[in-house]
Formats: sequence, C-alpha cells, structure tokens
Amino acid sequence: MTSAVATEFARAIRARERLVGYWITLDSPPSTERIARLGYDYVALDAQHGLFGYSGMMHGLLAIDAGATSAGLVRVEANDITPIGKALDAGAVGIIVPLVDTAEDAASAVRSAKYPPRGGRSYGPMRSSLRVGPIPGDSNDTTLVFAMIETPQGLANVEAIAATPGLDGLYVGPSDLAIAVGAAYPGDPSVDDEFEEALVRVAAAAEAAGIAAGIHTPHGDVAARRLGEGYTFATVAGDLNHLEIAAREHLERARG
Repeated sequence: MTSAVATEFARAIRARERLVGYWITLDSPPSTERIARLGYDYVALDAQHGLFGYSGMMHGLLAIDAGATSAGLVRVEANDITPIGKALDAGAVGIIVPLVDTAEDAASAVRSAKYPPRGGRSYGPMRSSLRVGPIPGDSNDTTLVFAMIETPQGLANVEAIAATPGLDGLYVGPSDLAIAVGAAYPGDPSVDDEFEEALVRVAAAAEAAGIAAGIHTPHGDVAARRLGEGYTFATVAGDLNHLEIAAREHLERARG
C-alpha cells in the first residue's frame, strides 16, 4: 500500500466519512486481489477466525496493495503486542482488535500498535518499511486501531472504551454481540429489540467520542442500512460466504 492510500484512508476514518469494506477469510491472494480492485475503501483480513496463517496474511496484504486503491486492515487474533506488531509489519494500515472489554484493554491495543513515545511497538520494518520512514513514530498518525464491541463487558463499558486516547473507532461483531445480549444463536429473533438497542448505544458512544463507528454486515443492503443509522463504515462479509451463496444459486438454477 502506498503512503498516499494509507494517509487518505486514515483521514477519511477520522473525519467519520461513510466507507465500505469487504471481509476476507480465505487464503486466496488472487481472489483477494480481484476484490481489492473493485473499489472498496478497505479490505479486511480475518486473522482471528480466517483460514490462513502469517504467510497467508502477508500475501493477502500484498494482494490488496496490488489493487492500489483499498486500505488493508487485519482483525488480529488477540489483543497482544506480538500479533498486532506482526500484522502491522506485514503491511496492514490498521488493526481490528477482538474481545475488548474495558478502556484498559483498548489502551493496551493502542500502545501495542504505536511506536514510542506513544506506544511500545517494536521497530522491525519489513513490508511496513513501505510506509514507515526513518523516524518510526511519524507513522503513528496513519496507523489505525479499532476496538471490537462484542461482549457483555464491552457493551457495558462502551462509552469509556470509545473515549480511549488514540483509539480510532469501534467495530461491532454482530454475532457475538447478539449472544452478549441474550441470543441463543446469531440471528435469534427473540433478542432483536435488545440487539438494535445495543447497536444504537455503540454508534452513539462513537459519535460522542468523535471516533468512527464500524460494523460487520452480511450483505450490501444491511451495510447501507447501518450506514444510514449512524455507522460510519461497514464491512460486507465475506468471500467464503459469498462463494457458497453464488454456487448454491447457480446449482438451483441449473436444476430448476
């Protein structure tokens, strides 16, 4: 990714502009590259539940960069300085951190992603040397950190989390958040009201703190709806799901 793309994406996120991204779980750089050429504002690689390891993540970021227009994000596997640093060193412009329960958790994620004096990120610019110059700390301003709100504790503490210095946005994991408010399974209609109330609370907390509000969605219609409800960026999920949906539809038509 060029510095210009990273800088513009960081500006747009912090200006709370409406942005649309795509979610990648497959270790398939050629398909990731084709998706990254479509015009999405960002493409996010799922290193927590995705089907790839470190080399797959790096090759996915290479594929995103080949498109030259989308920012590459990574949902890291844990709120820990090692996977956060590895994702950024592999070339991610920002990280999505799962299972953030408290403002202290969010502050830890920020520290892990930033070079001194603002954080404790280790200096080892491999691919990230494309964006990290001779003064490592200069890249802090274009390194984005998002905290996932997906647990009962995270929801209870969402206002404090949103106010964490250096945090760029909140990101809703809807399946886990639904379970957090009492769903027996993702999509359980018995908690629709509680789930929608939780979404309103997250968006309001982000707005009050002046940071971005992001959410994972199953398809473009839901993404558009959430963007109209106060979310500033929405991810359309994702490559494996869409491959299955398309294959099923074609099978049904062929047998129809």
